[in-house]
Amino acid sequence: MSNEKTFKALVVEETNDGEFKKSIHERKVSDLPENDLLIEVHYSSLNFKDAMSATGNKRITRNYPHTPGIDAAGVVVSDKSGTFSAGQEVLVFGYDLGMDTAGGLGQIISIPADWAIECPKSLTLKEAMIYGTGGLTAALSVQKLEKMGAKPSDGPVAVTGATGGVGSISIAILSQLGYEVIAFSGKPEQSDYLKDLGASEVSHRDTINEIGSKPIGRELWANAIDTLGGDYLANLLKQTKAGGAVTSCGLAGGAEFSMTVMPFITRAVSLLGVDSVLIPLEDKKAIWQRVSTDMKLPDLEGYAEEITLEQTPEYLDRFISSKVVGRYVVNVKG
Repeated sequence: MSNEKTFKALVVEETNDGEFKKSIHERKVSDLPENDLLIEVHYSSLNFKDAMSATGNKRITRNYPHTPGIDAAGVVVSDKSGTFSAGQEVLVFGYDLGMDTAGGLGQIISIPADWAIECPKSLTLKEAMIYGTGGLTAALSVQKLEKMGAKPSDGPVAVTGATGGVGSISIAILSQLGYEVIAFSGKPEQSDYLKDLGASEVSHRDTINEIGSKPIGRELWANAIDTLGGDYLANLLKQTKAGGAVTSCGLAGGAEFSMTVMPFITRAVSLLGVDSVLIPLEDKKAIWQRVSTDMKLPDLEGYAEEITLEQTPEYLDRFISSKVVGRYVVNVKG
């Protein structure tokens, strides 16, 4: 009889009729890819990309059965590369984790050592996952605006997809740094929640598109963080103040948008792409130092709902049905 260690993981399987089902399986360490770094995962978090992987989106995950989870926080079991020591607390975000490499919704992961960073001393593993990729993307978005010269005195910052993971953490970080925030959401019933996060004003997201086909509109916000894409992104740009910038990090509202060059050549508005997956490891370390210092939010527990690994199938479905509010942190170890 084998004494090989087993662990629990969410597994997405493709059925004979082309459907995809999610369930918790017991797996063996030998099922994982051969890599240097073996980690016992304590916490993960849920992101839109995990939901797409869990529904069989072949642009995200090519091969099934598969364990999603683009985030992981845990303790090193072993590291053949010598980069980390057994027992060291580490974080993993992006790269191929949870895409075609078994991800953080499993209790053990095997990855290349250069995908991981040490968990900052001022953050617990759970706190790091309350941020997760969503919070990391929010922090990168704010930092991009800062690099373009944004400051609170310039005027309000618009945030779309405000109740989502990136949007909610963006509002909280901006507010903490002294910015006035206009939150745009398709869930007007969440206005009190968004104001509690720090938004000074909450509007329905469709008001952004009231400008219609006009090439340029009134200057309504100094800068913006967009998580939706599509017409929302185009119309945010049209209504951004001269010299302002809009960051783009999502496509829930569409991958394509159409507009003229008018905001760029008459107001010097900038469109800034934000990627949290393949940025250099040193840049990830640097932004995490900010997340653990001047961008660290008080009372972090209030920004996320903790769920079990067994609850992840139900909660992943919330992303597809646009019922997400805030962040979901997964207690993987149990």
